[in-house]
Amino acid sequence: VLAVPRLPLYDGACQLAQEIAERIRERHRHQRNGESAAKLNVIIRSSLQNLGEKIDQLKELLLRAVSTRQITQLEGDRRQNLVDDLLTRQKQLQASYRNEGPEPDVIRSSLMTGGVKQGVTNPWLLEEPEETRGLGFDDLRQQQRRIIEEQDAGLDALSSIISRQKQMGREIGNELDEQNEIIDDLTNLVENTDDKLRNQTRHVKMVDKKSTSCG
Repeated sequence: VLAVPRLPLYDGACQLAQEIAERIRERHRHQRNGESAAKLNVIIRSSLQNLGEKIDQLKELLLRAVSTRQITQLEGDRRQNLVDDLLTRQKQLQASYRNEGPEPDVIRSSLMTGGVKQGVTNPWLLEEPEETRGLGFDDLRQQQRRIIEEQDAGLDALSSIISRQKQMGREIGNELDEQNEIIDDLTNLVENTDDKLRNQTRHVKMVDKKSTSCG
């Protein structure tokens, strides 16, 4: 569904890039003929700025569409390639405007092809998914809200599970502490008993020795 409202923006950017190439070509012709190109320079600079703004809008909309899962990651990658092509053409036009790049005839020929590589389908013209087909803007926004609510519910459930596990871990830790205290008490008791047994054994030996001596 996003391809419908965003397609005019992409087509407009391509059309603007083509017009800029035509203006640069016209400016070069004026320069070769010794004519003034000041007016064309103003128009080209303004158009290049406008093209940059359109590309920024395309990048922002594409990022939003991918982050909210309105389109698949694969579709997002394909559309990103188109935006990258526009960025490349923008740099070529800027270089040509500064007389640092190829002649505008070369750029114009690439613009006429739409910047799409041979054998690659334009992803902006792909058929929209079945689950979003026919939905309006409000319907799409409600669908996005439902998706976000489901994600929030999943995060809440995960948080609850983590909290329970944390509580169980705390209780297990307390139980281990109690058992360690019991073990320490038993150890102390055994040591005290051993001491008493050793004392009693020594006492018995002394008594037995005295008895033997008296006898």
